[in-house]
Amino acid sequence: MAGISSLGIGSGVLNSDLVDQLVAAERKPTENRLTQETQQAKTLLSAYGKLRSAVTELRLPMRQLSSPDNLKAFSASSSNEDIGVSVDSTKASRGTYNVEVTSLASAQALASQSVFADKDSTSVGQGTLKLSVGDKITNITVDSSNDTLQGLANAINEADAGVSAGVIDTGNGYQLVMSADETGTANAASITVTEDAVAPGLASFAFDPADPTANPDMKETIAANDAVMKINGIEVTRSNNTFENVIDGLTFDVKAEGTSTVSVNQDFGAVSDRVQGFVDKFNALQSTIDSLAGFNAESGQGSLLTGDSTVRNIESQLRGILTRVVPGMENQSVRSLADVGITTDWETGGLEFDRAKFEEKLKANPDEVTALFAEQGRASDSQVEFVRSGMDTVPGSYDINVTQVATQGELVAGSALGAGPFQIDASNDELSLTVNGDISVNLQLTQGADISQQALLDDIQAQLDGDNALNAAGVSVQAGLDGSGNLTFTSSKYGSESRVSLASAESAATFGLGTNTSTDGLDIAGTIDGRRAEGDGQVLFLGAGNGDASGLQVRILGDQTGDRGSITYVEGVGERTVDLVTRMVGAEGAIESRRDSLNRELDQIAQSQARLEERIASYRERLVSQFTAADSLISQLNSTRDYVSQQLAALAPQANKSGG
Repeated sequence: MAGISSLGIGSGVLNSDLVDQLVAAERKPTENRLTQETQQAKTLLSAYGKLRSAVTELRLPMRQLSSPDNLKAFSASSSNEDIGVSVDSTKASRGTYNVEVTSLASAQALASQSVFADKDSTSVGQGTLKLSVGDKITNITVDSSNDTLQGLANAINEADAGVSAGVIDTGNGYQLVMSADETGTANAASITVTEDAVAPGLASFAFDPADPTANPDMKETIAANDAVMKINGIEVTRSNNTFENVIDGLTFDVKAEGTSTVSVNQDFGAVSDRVQGFVDKFNALQSTIDSLAGFNAESGQGSLLTGDSTVRNIESQLRGILTRVVPGMENQSVRSLADVGITTDWETGGLEFDRAKFEEKLKANPDEVTALFAEQGRASDSQVEFVRSGMDTVPGSYDINVTQVATQGELVAGSALGAGPFQIDASNDELSLTVNGDISVNLQLTQGADISQQALLDDIQAQLDGDNALNAAGVSVQAGLDGSGNLTFTSSKYGSESRVSLASAESAATFGLGTNTSTDGLDIAGTIDGRRAEGDGQVLFLGAGNGDASGLQVRILGDQTGDRGSITYVEGVGERTVDLVTRMVGAEGAIESRRDSLNRELDQIAQSQARLEERIASYRERLVSQFTAADSLISQLNSTRDYVSQQLAALAPQANKSGG
């Protein structure tokens, strides 16, 4: 394109403006077509994006309705605001309870009675303090580096022993105060001291909760108390003021002593609200479809996606689910959404919800309404529980056979536990276990003389029940005796990850643990629908590619092998819709496939645009080259013309003379 600015000098016509006009004329048809195709593709992409969003919005309310627990909503009320109650609908059931709180939980507080002249310089003595709080034992060394009241308080706080320490200025001197980090009698502190004979005095901080007056230099200012309440006359104790797992699904939070009437009722309104949420989202989807693919009969005008096969398939599949009789419920009084007051307005395509009819059906037929929406597995054996289905599980009935029941990990002492009485003291009060491979359990048995066998077992079990590590992991360990009188520890977990082993024991022979056997648990084994299933604890399941029952999971209780009956899987409207929506909006779904196709189309348009630019650039260069050549030729012709004209002009006077 060099020299384009000089175009037209020779001709006065073949200039750069003419090139631009010819290039624009060449570009315009193709460019207009590509612009229209780009706008069309982007508009369709936007439309499918709106459609995908509206379809996705349908998944959340249907996922909520696909869970049986969400169709059994409960609410709880308390007549006393100081006795609060919360409810977990997945576990609760209807009932009325008389509650009386007789004691609140409190944390223990201790105070030294010796007064020290200075907190930073007066010696408190040297040696070792052994702090026992709950199942935690902490040894704190006091030496020349921290031999002061403040130094001792700092050492206790840094040790994370389960108590906090501070120093109080009484006006007449300084005293040490300590308080347990957690409430309850199980978290009361015991302090034993080993003094350094060269620097005595540390023994003044010893404290024995079994004999609080044994050391007058250390006083319990606040006793550790458990929270105690009676539910329908039955006394229940907890280490804090929250009572969980007393009644399935209920948690009590108590703030003061007193009485209350607690009522638990099924909350039909909450379930109706969830159904209304689904109806609203479906109608919003229908409105989106109407705006994108509707047809105005009066004007004869369609919308952007009118007649689109993807939209038609989405509508058809959703309506097929929402209007069908749920497979497996053909002979029930509740078979379809219409039976519970959810009907289709055939003029608008939206859903109408009769709330009163729904709540009436839910109250009269709770199991059938639950099955209508949620997935369910109905087992013929009362000890077989449905856990869940998979994406490929087909509604139907499947036989179950067990070849190996699940077992629990167990530690068994090598010899019998004596009949007692037992003497538990500092030489044999510590016992440590490892549970399920990674949970460390440290037991601190209650010291005493003439302890019966049953009292010893009860103390061991109490220590296990109150162990923080086990409670945090949601695991328990049961202590007991086998048929030979040997001490046993059994994990609550089932399967190959269940185990209990002895980590250490002071005077293990006291408990018959000088030798012991640790046996790991076993996973369940068997078949579902005649196909070999996998086991995880008590759960038997089929992986993908195993026929109609693929993905089915069941929990097998009890210790019976062989035929365990059958389980009938019913896939409700909610679960089926969730699966359908997931497929629709997934990477391989119809909407995403259409969007991918449009994005590929945009890529192709961009490539066509690039090729157009290359062609136009070549065309421009060709025009400039041709115009330059023509302009040069015209310039030469003009020069020749001018030369000839000049010569002719020069000859004219001479011709006139000769003629004269």
